[in-house]
Amino acid sequence: MFVKVTHSGARSYVQLVEAYRDDAGRPKQRTVATLGRLDQLSSELESVISGLMRVTGKSAPAAAAAAPSLSFESARDFGDVWALTELWNSLGFGGLRRVFRRTRHAIDVEALIRVMVLNRLCDPQSKLGVLRWVQTVALPGTMAESIEHQHLLRAMDALVEHQDEVDAVLAGLLRPLVDQDLAVVFYDMTTIRAAGLSEQDGEVRRFGMSKEGVVARQVMLGVVQTAEGLPLYHEVFDGNTAEVQTLKPTLQKIVARYPVKRVIAVADRGLLSVDNLEELKTITLPGGGRLEFILAVPGRRYGEFAELLGPLHSSDFAQAEHEVLAESRWNDLRLIVAHDPKAAAHATAQRDALIATLEQQAAQWVGKLDAQDAGTPGRGRKLSDGGARARMFHAVCEAHMARIVRVDLKSQLFSYSIDERALAHARLMDGKLLLATNAADLSPCEVVARYKSLADIERGFRVLKSEIEIGPIHHRLPDRIRAHATICFIALILHRVMRTRLRATSPTCSPERALAKLRRIQHHRVSINAAQPVAGLSSIDQEQAAILAALTVNKPSLNNQLTLL
Repeated sequence: MFVKVTHSGARSYVQLVEAYRDDAGRPKQRTVATLGRLDQLSSELESVISGLMRVTGKSAPAAAAAAPSLSFESARDFGDVWALTELWNSLGFGGLRRVFRRTRHAIDVEALIRVMVLNRLCDPQSKLGVLRWVQTVALPGTMAESIEHQHLLRAMDALVEHQDEVDAVLAGLLRPLVDQDLAVVFYDMTTIRAAGLSEQDGEVRRFGMSKEGVVARQVMLGVVQTAEGLPLYHEVFDGNTAEVQTLKPTLQKIVARYPVKRVIAVADRGLLSVDNLEELKTITLPGGGRLEFILAVPGRRYGEFAELLGPLHSSDFAQAEHEVLAESRWNDLRLIVAHDPKAAAHATAQRDALIATLEQQAAQWVGKLDAQDAGTPGRGRKLSDGGARARMFHAVCEAHMARIVRVDLKSQLFSYSIDERALAHARLMDGKLLLATNAADLSPCEVVARYKSLADIERGFRVLKSEIEIGPIHHRLPDRIRAHATICFIALILHRVMRTRLRATSPTCSPERALAKLRRIQHHRVSINAAQPVAGLSSIDQEQAAILAALTVNKPSLNNQLTLL
């Protein structure tokens, strides 16, 4: 038997129906009882059900339990700040706590500096932006709700007040990572754009030529790093400081802080001058040894080497099909010359194409001038010899060909000439790299390889300007600018340590990608039936576990962990 609902007009009835077969074996149904109208059944039907359950010996089902009341707080990023905090402590940055413990500051300066450093790596923002960022992350061992903007500024002031002690702590934690027998030190400078128009005492924001090729208000940042890309030292200079004046004092600080037995300083073209070379020769290491260096000769000074390079080119480079190295002497130094025939052919072809374009433009202007003199009007405005001369001079300057294509600015008629001697000299220098060094035991190949490694410090500058976003600087006070640079420098140290450890296991995984993956490990808080909230972490997948293992960082954990799937 079964229950059936039948309809009669607008009303519905509940019936108990029996299925059976007639004498011919055909299936039939008959109504055993009508239980009543569907809209009027209530307790009567409940009693029937209870009676049937009692007769059959079955118990009535228990009432469904009420669903618990759940209250979830917003999830917070945890995995990235956990990994960076573990690196911070394992590398020894916690030593900063001892520096500021003896100060008059009531705030936890070390914790606030750590928060600002982690922010530069995770989500770089202004100091006010840091306050918004800490509301989205779960910082281990830090009460983010108690951080105020003035606390961050006071921490920056304390950082500058105790800069020497801070530098000593940084040198102490970096010293075990530096090769004691041979430290190849790379030094370079970059420009950091600075905002604001006010003037302060001891101003470091000065107008100067930026690396982008425009005059802007800026500061200069010098960075020293090892061949492995580990930053050792930084310093902020006025925005109009000449690079050559910074090399000697910076290197003197390096040799005083790091007891290396040998230092080879590698610097770019902008740092080479005759006076600079003489000063570098006078620097001695703490152990009494001399400072060794590898400096690139700037292209604007290649003319001084024309007589020296002419015989070398004829004997060693003219018939070369692959990169060739040669050595000579200059100013009592070794001069290493590298020649790349493919780069030389490319540079020569580009120059010849530019000259051909300029000559074609000049021919068009000459043709128009001749037609005007013959009385044949041309299209457009009338052209004069002075106008053609000005256009040609502008085009030559735009193409950086003023040394080769000489426009006669004093002539009444439009004229120009190709300086064949300058053109031959330019072709002689194509594809060449000139390096001056006093390192006697390095082969020419090793000298070139050391210099080419300087490109890594350029990548470090790109990290500072892109991932860490050191600029533009919106601080006004010089000390705050220096503190901001120190915070970004510490962030660069953590970034490079992460890069080194990740490369050992996964060459394709960058620090940025690793932090993005770890950021998906999130901190949750849930309250059940208005009870005390329970904290937990999202699950850790295999890729995240591999990143943590590569960084030699323990997996995140909480005292009362609730894993939420």
